Amino acid sequence: MRETASGQAELAVVRAGALTTVQDLGRPGHAHLGVPRSGALDGPALRAANRLVGNPAEAAGLETTVDGCALRASHAVLVAVTGAPCAVRVDGRPAAWGAPVRVPGGAVLDVGRAEPGLRSYLAVSGGVAVRPVLGSRSTDLLSGLGPAPLARGDVLPVGGRSGDVIRGSDVSSDGDSISLFGEGDVVALPGPGAELVLPLARGPRDDWFAPDAFRTLFGGGYTVSPASNRIGLRTRGPALRRARGGELPSEGMVLGAVQVPPDGCPVVFLADHPTTGGYPVIGVVPEGSLPAAAQSPPGTPVRFVPLSTR
Repeated sequence: MRETASGQAELAVVRAGALTTVQDLGRPGHAHLGVPRSGALDGPALRAANRLVGNPAEAAGLETTVDGCALRASHAVLVAVTGAPCAVRVDGRPAAWGAPVRVPGGAVLDVGRAEPGLRSYLAVSGGVAVRPVLGSRSTDLLSGLGPAPLARGDVLPVGGRSGDVIRGSDVSSDGDSISLFGEGDVVALPGPGAELVLPLARGPRDDWFAPDAFRTLFGGGYTVSPASNRIGLRTRGPALRRARGGELPSEGMVLGAVQVPPDGCPVVFLADHPTTGGYPVIGVVPEGSLPAAAQSPPGTPVRFVPLSTR
């Protein structure tokens, strides 16, 4: 592997995995240009990984999908893996998940298969320093902005380190969630559940659906479809009956919007969602409930529940 002129660390991709992308907290504020927000689907997991290695919350890391990735470090680096639990190894030796890990120069860091869950997050002290586009280093699969998904042989620059590192001994688990402790603070990372429960605020196009549509929606019977991706969580289940035919003129879409295409099965928009759309939106899932959606594998039961206005 080559070294940078400054001696700064680099990470070479040995195994790219099914889909590994560079992600930070996204590029909000560009919807008027047709640019999605993008960013980590499980934002709390990326923030926690960054905190473990002393990075600011918005530093770029890697989002792996299902089967992880492997990287060779040119210089010694400090990393942390959070999100979906997975095996972490350095040159074949087991290393900690959810804690700072030192990777010697020349060693291979292997992030294993997510189990349970779908997406793990790798932070490196100093952040992944690829060129930002519109203020973000995130890969946007819909618009094509940002770096391409990782491929074998790619080399990722690492930025300069800043901040304090949380001690690896300050990590505990209660079986249902992981808590990362440091300086009196606690960051709780809920584990993926057996059922995905999504609160839903009705509207803005709920009047396009028959009166029994909400009974159907809240009655259960949905599962996560294998067609889900970073653009949206697609569902399988009973079709929602429409009261009006035809389609809307394209209108603005927000993160968490639940759009209903012609097959009648709800689609929950995630980070790479289009900024406009013509299918009616029956409701919106609050942003805080979306990280769980990002970690729910195909076949997971999905239950929509009315969002309390109290």
